[in-house]
Amino acid sequence: MIFKALPYTLKLILFMPLLLLKLHNNQTKALKRTISNTHASHLRSQTLLSDHVIHTCDLSNKTLIFDVEGTLLRSPSMFAYFMLVAFESGSLIRAFVLFALYPLLALVDDELSIKIMVMVSFFGIKKGSFRVGSSVLPKVFLEDVGLEGFEVLRRGKKKVGVSKLPQVMVKCFLKDYLEFDHVFGRELKVFGGYFVGLMKDDKNIIRHRINEVVGEDDDKVCFSNKPVKHDWIACSKDVYVVSDAEKKAWRILPRERYPKDLIFHDGRLAFRPEPLNTLVMFMWFPFSILLSISRIAIALTMPYGATTPIMAFTGVQVRLKNNNSTSNLTSLGHKKHKGRLYVCNHRTLLDPLYLSFGLKKPFAAVTYSLSRMSEILSPIKTVRLTRDREQDSKTMDKMLKLGDLVVCPEGTTCREPYLLRFSPLFAELSDHIVPVALDTYVSMFHGTTAGGLKCLDPFMFMMNPRSAYSVLFLDQVHGTSDSSSTRYDVANHVQSEIGKALGFECTGLTRKDKYLVLAGNEGFVSKR
Repeated sequence: MIFKALPYTLKLILFMPLLLLKLHNNQTKALKRTISNTHASHLRSQTLLSDHVIHTCDLSNKTLIFDVEGTLLRSPSMFAYFMLVAFESGSLIRAFVLFALYPLLALVDDELSIKIMVMVSFFGIKKGSFRVGSSVLPKVFLEDVGLEGFEVLRRGKKKVGVSKLPQVMVKCFLKDYLEFDHVFGRELKVFGGYFVGLMKDDKNIIRHRINEVVGEDDDKVCFSNKPVKHDWIACSKDVYVVSDAEKKAWRILPRERYPKDLIFHDGRLAFRPEPLNTLVMFMWFPFSILLSISRIAIALTMPYGATTPIMAFTGVQVRLKNNNSTSNLTSLGHKKHKGRLYVCNHRTLLDPLYLSFGLKKPFAAVTYSLSRMSEILSPIKTVRLTRDREQDSKTMDKMLKLGDLVVCPEGTTCREPYLLRFSPLFAELSDHIVPVALDTYVSMFHGTTAGGLKCLDPFMFMMNPRSAYSVLFLDQVHGTSDSSSTRYDVANHVQSEIGKALGFECTGLTRKDKYLVLAGNEGFVSKR
């Protein structure tokens, strides 16, 4: 009776892995065929990449063809990447179905395991709205890249990546962040604009596709983990193999070695969802909902002096630093008819609230985008800006005359160690500006999103088992009327000081840049 009550889509997702298992024929045996004697005679002996290729081989004029999962990524399991697709692009239920199937995935061979995960993760997902491959997965892939494999990759003239994962999952990571010239992943079948959870049978034509884009006469070198499984290694006479034992000794690629800075990243999960981590998440989830509601209730009802220790007892810490400079501001002779202007970098929607907790008094806050739910629940006064410079200037000036004001001139959150461009509007409104450097730590869920529901941001942040907010007050700076600096000079100076205090890199990127990358729009938020 319970099964009959399940939605038709969920029944299909549950049954398709069993159907794939039943239909799985002798393809595994074909994949394990040995290389022909003619080709085997050209194979070099297996050598350790870090000892031989990196230091002695000249690859500067060669086309390098990589088995992406076998020779670049350190992890032997692809489960975490499909879990991210199921959770971020699908739903919590879809993610749980994939997790429940993990014992089956561990028993079947690699090819069938990939097919099952593709079916569960992609079935019914709209192709046009799928952005996990460009907004969520690149960060997780980059954190799994081995330094030894990356050093070989950087030495080639041209780079070709061959992946057993769907093209929509790996293309952005390989082309945009590792600068591959060509990427060949598995194509997914689509019907009516939706993925049907099946891959096209195109593995056997990859060799011909490589020759089409690279040229049969080019000097090619293949790098593989298990060459007997790949037909495309026949493209080259030179094949280097890296063993699983060698990969275990690989070092993690440092962030400063990334070919392209990873500035924007989306998704709710703040951890790599390997099976054990995913089990912990599902066990924690029911308790986290109750804990989140309790923490929000405490923030809304308790006095500011009691909020910080009580929140710390529940696992949310507030670290306040350099508060001496702010306590003496009243003696600096600032205009009595105006409050102080606190200028912060933007980590989450809770930034002004934690600033209030730190100083134990309420503030008004202005923001460029705020969901209606967050606006209703906020214990401090919030005012939405219109992006009309003249109107916003009048609004902020009016609020400063009523008391202290908090503004986040980046205009949007950035969870990576970068600062977006600071809007210079605040520099004209006050001669006594207090820069505040904010940083956050979360253990399970991110409290920000570009493509999801913003009304859930505060709840998701409070659902973490442990989280922390660091509030660092910097030396006061003057606005434009007390100096010869322009408003742009003041904004850039404040951005630079906050960046130095946090160890973050300053950029000229804007809110529009972020949302075009992560959500495919210019960042206008509905008022729900």
